Amino acid sequence: MEDGPIEGREAASRQLESSGPGPVPVALPRRSPHAIPGLEHGWLSRLRSYFILDPLIWFYTLGMGLLAIPGGLFDRSGRRLHWFSYAWSWLIMKTIFSPVKVTGLDKIDTSKPHVYAVNHASALDIPALYTHFPFQFRIAFKKELLSYPVVGWQLKRSGQVCIDQQNPSHSISSIRAALKGLKAGLPLVIYPEGGRTPDGEIKPFLPGAFFLALKAQVDIVPVALVGTYELLPMNTYHIKCRPLQMRVGEPISTTGLTMKDLEALSARVQKAVEDLYYA
Repeated sequence: MEDGPIEGREAASRQLESSGPGPVPVALPRRSPHAIPGLEHGWLSRLRSYFILDPLIWFYTLGMGLLAIPGGLFDRSGRRLHWFSYAWSWLIMKTIFSPVKVTGLDKIDTSKPHVYAVNHASALDIPALYTHFPFQFRIAFKKELLSYPVVGWQLKRSGQVCIDQQNPSHSISSIRAALKGLKAGLPLVIYPEGGRTPDGEIKPFLPGAFFLALKAQVDIVPVALVGTYELLPMNTYHIKCRPLQMRVGEPISTTGLTMKDLEALSARVQKAVEDLYYA
C-alpha cells in the first residue's frame, strides 16, 4: 500500500537516520498535499490570474465594501452585512472557476450554534465558507486584518470576533460578544492553527482556540478545506483554478468538559480535522 502524507514523511526520516555518515542528500521539492497529477499552471495561468482574476477580486472587494457602508449603518446585529459578505464571496468563487464539493454538512444540525474548527491554508478559505455554509455565522480573525482598507471595516462592523494575539486582554470585549452570540444561537468559525499554513500541512492547533466552545458548552464541528492551499498559497497572487472540497466531520461534544480538558479537546479536534484533510 502506498504511504500516506504523514507515513511517507516518517519513512523518509527513518531512512535518512539509518543511512549513516555520507554526503548530505539534496532536499527535493515537496509535492503539495492535494496536488492534482497532470494539472499544470504555466504562464497563461499566471497572466489570467494577474490581469483578470486578481483585478476582479479587488473590484468586488472595493465595490461590495462601499455598498455595505450605507447598507450596514443601521445593522447592529450584522446580519445584513453577512449578506454582503456572502455576495462578495459568491462573485469570487464564480470568477475563479473552482467548484466546491461539500460532504458531511447534511449530517449536521445547522440550526444549533456549533463552533466550526477549520484548517486555514489560503486567503480564499473565507469565500469558500461563506458560499457553502447555509446559515449566519461569525468568524474569529487576527487583529492585523483591521489594517486592510474596506476589509477591516467590514470585519469590525459586521460583528466578527477580533483576536489580538499579542495582547489577549485587548480581545476580552470581542470574546464576550462571541460567547453571548453562541449562547443566543449564532455559530462561530475558528481557525485553530492561528494563521495560514505556509506549506499546505496542518499545523499544531492552539488549545486556547476552543475556549469559547467550552465556556458555551457547544459542540465543535471539524471542517477540512481541501485544495485551497494549491489554489492560492501564501505570498503569491497566482490563483491556480482547480476543484475544491469541503469535508465536514461529526460534532465533538464539550458537554461536561472544563478548562482542564482544553489541551485534550484540542488534540481530539486536530486529529478529526487531519483525518478529514488527509483522507
